Amino acid sequence: MAANSLRTDKIWIDGALVPYDEANVHVLSHSLHYGLAVFEGMRCYKADNERSAIFRGPEHIRRLFDSAHIVEMQILFSPEELLKACCDVVRVNRLEECYLRPIAFYGEGEMGLSARGNKVRVAIAGWPWGAYLGEDGAKKGVRLKTSSFVRFHHNSLMPLAKASGHYVNSILAGYEARRNGYDEALLLDVHGYVAEGSGENFFIVRDGVVKTPPLNSVLPGITRASVMKILRDASIEVVEQSFSRDAVYIADEAFMTGTAAEVTPVRELDDRMIGGGVPGPVTLKVQEVFRAALHGRDARYRGWLHYV
Repeated sequence: MAANSLRTDKIWIDGALVPYDEANVHVLSHSLHYGLAVFEGMRCYKADNERSAIFRGPEHIRRLFDSAHIVEMQILFSPEELLKACCDVVRVNRLEECYLRPIAFYGEGEMGLSARGNKVRVAIAGWPWGAYLGEDGAKKGVRLKTSSFVRFHHNSLMPLAKASGHYVNSILAGYEARRNGYDEALLLDVHGYVAEGSGENFFIVRDGVVKTPPLNSVLPGITRASVMKILRDASIEVVEQSFSRDAVYIADEAFMTGTAAEVTPVRELDDRMIGGGVPGPVTLKVQEVFRAALHGRDARYRGWLHYV
């Protein structure tokens, strides 16, 4: 594989695996101009039985179709066809472990906000990708800054859809945080309560109870749901509840979850140390069980693996 970590042999697009350099779209593709596209982030891991498996593949593909339905986009492939295509991308590129990016978007044809006749195109790429917030962050925890950018209201952009245009909000928040020396941004909702990171769901722990924001201004994360299941299986109380940023300051622990971020501890918010400033026992337990689940080492969660 070439030095560029994104470069692989083949990308699946509109039903065919094509060479990397031929997976192109027209400059007048509608989604390029207006941001109306839906996508997924999925990971494939090498399980302990030496087989590669996509973590919760069917759930990710279902969310892709949910997102498309919310934005009135009709994907002409079936969920089964797209899940098979994800597996094909892993196999043809000989990727034992990788990140997968399915995306559905409008191609060229008409322009303008009222255009409805453009073809819906679908592409799937895969590439090796390490810890999203860095290996050091995954081990020691990351530093967050509350963003000046607010997560949008659910009647503005409908956060249950994983839509491309939504991420302008996230990108600007991330730019701001990193420019000021932090690892990631924490966005509040329009009511001033904690929403999520620029690309991660958020959890705090206080007196043994885990809290996470409800699904009214946050993406319904697949990793979020998995972690909540792991916590409840360990008899740890999990509450979906709104909370303010000062509740994070005085939390015993905090962590973020996402396909890219996996389970990442948070050691600071707004220069306030959280707990002891190191990953706490609940966070470490979640990381341990989640990693075991990803690699098929925990029998309780082997159903989450879709083998390639």
